[in-house]
Amino acid sequence: MTMKQTDTLANIYARSLFELAEASGGRDKILELADELEQVAELLAGSGDLQALFCSPIIDGDRRANALRSIFENRVTDLMLRFMLVLNSNGRLNHFDPIQMAYDLMVQDAFDRVEVDVVTAMPLDESALARVKDSIQQALGKDPVLHPSVDASILGGIQIRVGDQLMDGSVATRLRRLGHRLREQGSHNIRTDSSRFMEDSA
Repeated sequence: MTMKQTDTLANIYARSLFELAEASGGRDKILELADELEQVAELLAGSGDLQALFCSPIIDGDRRANALRSIFENRVTDLMLRFMLVLNSNGRLNHFDPIQMAYDLMVQDAFDRVEVDVVTAMPLDESALARVKDSIQQALGKDPVLHPSVDASILGGIQIRVGDQLMDGSVATRLRRLGHRLREQGSHNIRTDSSRFMEDSA
């Protein structure tokens, strides 16, 4: 889960979609749209061709609409496809990322959820993820939506990020801190020994 910036325009479109989802299916539909928005955002982040389709000013609107139907029809809900087509017709498809983020924040506020990035050196099984989720839920008092990922460089332990707050319990970080303390202690010992030498020489 990466942090993106939202703005007034993103909030307007996100609010409209949120209200449409609520009217057409309540909480379940709202959450379904949240998942679809995230999936499309992830596809967008990983595909230069899709980014060009969404953002290039040289692609004709009708041509882009046909491409959207070809790519997403029967792969996303009708409401999601219609929303993307509205963004296209209004020249706002290049604003998709901040709209997705704004919608996600609305869902978190509405249902007391929180997005949490969980990084470990090796993949966690379902039982381990459940324990992590329970611990975070008890600590924050909110329903955490976990985004697990693997980074072998942390060696072991776990990193948990909520928004811009990082709780780092990785082995790599503990080793860095230990190294820093040892260096600080070594510098202190050198200074102490030097002072003692100067005193003995006086």
